Amino acid sequence: MRHGNDRFVAGEPRHPRQDVERRHELAAGQRPRAALFGCSDSRLAAEIIFDEGLGDLFVVRNAGQVISDSVVGSLEYAVAVLEVPLIVVLGHDACGAVNAAIESTQLDAPPLPTHIWRQIAPIVPAARRVIRATTVDGVAPAAVDAEAVGREHLRDTVAALLQSSELISAAVADGRLGIVGANYRLSEGTAVPSIAIGVTADD
Repeated sequence: MRHGNDRFVAGEPRHPRQDVERRHELAAGQRPRAALFGCSDSRLAAEIIFDEGLGDLFVVRNAGQVISDSVVGSLEYAVAVLEVPLIVVLGHDACGAVNAAIESTQLDAPPLPTHIWRQIAPIVPAARRVIRATTVDGVAPAAVDAEAVGREHLRDTVAALLQSSELISAAVADGRLGIVGANYRLSEGTAVPSIAIGVTADD
């Protein structure tokens, strides 16, 4: 995946395993090399930014990469049934869900539609921590660092995944699974790892 992202950044994608033969090969079953849980943002098309092909990635996405029962169940399926050795949790800069969570902390913030609020609510603790950390003499910052909030939320997401799933935690403890948290830079196209659990730089 690192090599594929390097090719994408350099503007030299190979678009591997995207032909008719690969499609026919996969008709009988799949054996993806990794699972990716990321934001639904249209600029984060996983197979494109990692220059992967059909059957290479088991992809789960929602707005703001927020842990839910359906996300955990999907990732457990990837680990238990498809036997993926890696889960990548992918956040990104300029995330609309993160910005909405930050805005919701304002006293005069307008109410959000119920389902949107439920989606961003798990990001709000990260926003509040960043605000507290940058508050000086009781005065909150005029502008909250959205990238800092995104990084905090990424750490929270990985922690929540491990806490929510005994199956995934056990796979990590047994050495069968690694988890990498990374941030995608929209303008550069780079996916920068910032969290690694059960994997090393050489993996």
